[in-house]
Amino acid sequence: MAGRQGAPEGAPTGEDRTDGVAQAGSDWQYGYGADGVAVVRFERGEREGRPWADRLEAVDPGTDPAALAAFVRTELAGWVVSGPVRLGEELVRQGAAVLRHGHTMHRDLTDAPPPGGWAVWADTPLRDGFRAVPCDRGAEALVPASRAAFGPGHPDHRPDEGWDDRSSARRIAELLSGQVIGPPLPASSLVVDGSDLVVAGAVVTDWDGLPWIAHVFRHPAHGYPGLGRDLLRRVVAEVAADGAARIGLAVTEGNRARQLYEELGFTTTHSSLTVVVP
Repeated sequence: MAGRQGAPEGAPTGEDRTDGVAQAGSDWQYGYGADGVAVVRFERGEREGRPWADRLEAVDPGTDPAALAAFVRTELAGWVVSGPVRLGEELVRQGAAVLRHGHTMHRDLTDAPPPGGWAVWADTPLRDGFRAVPCDRGAEALVPASRAAFGPGHPDHRPDEGWDDRSSARRIAELLSGQVIGPPLPASSLVVDGSDLVVAGAVVTDWDGLPWIAHVFRHPAHGYPGLGRDLLRRVVAEVAADGAARIGLAVTEGNRARQLYEELGFTTTHSSLTVVVP
């Protein structure tokens, strides 16, 4: 997962740790056992209206997953926890509910250009009747295609988060304003049809200096098979032309788009399981 690395491994000193979880004076927070020794570290946030331990990992890499899960259930009951898949699976066996099984993927943009170079991808044509335009329209213009792309049956369909037009527009507006994963980059692009309606899009953001494909969608009833591939080739080529060394994205387990990303040269660099601890 992209982001800043905080304190080094090992228990920091001098912080208040009265309830088993303490602020480490950096991006990391630590959870302590009864003996005062740090057991886990994580980055704290909020998700699903609950406290969120993101990137949770054992301070001692040799910690048994079952013992680690028992500690998490005791100290982080009611939290959302994102961490290694083995830990998540153990927590599920102990009653946790799965929110997401995700994979982080990256593509090198300097040492592994596509055959023929980036210019070939940049010049990828769209079929007649479709054209690429800058991603400078209001959130409402993206809602119909985005909602249709993640409808019932899709791994990322989350009706519990609100799936009406208003809720979808709010989430997209937050993304486009840079509130979610950094400000959008100029490489972000939409595809419109002959009626000037948005049928597909790729929003690329600046996540702490790393170009990040934060949202990709295509209306399943519009466009054409392969439109997503054509759009991504153009977008990734523009990011490469701007001098970036690599680009990243996240994909949910079971999403068939993962195969497309692999065909475009992305490789899985990290997998995690996000659960709600009972």
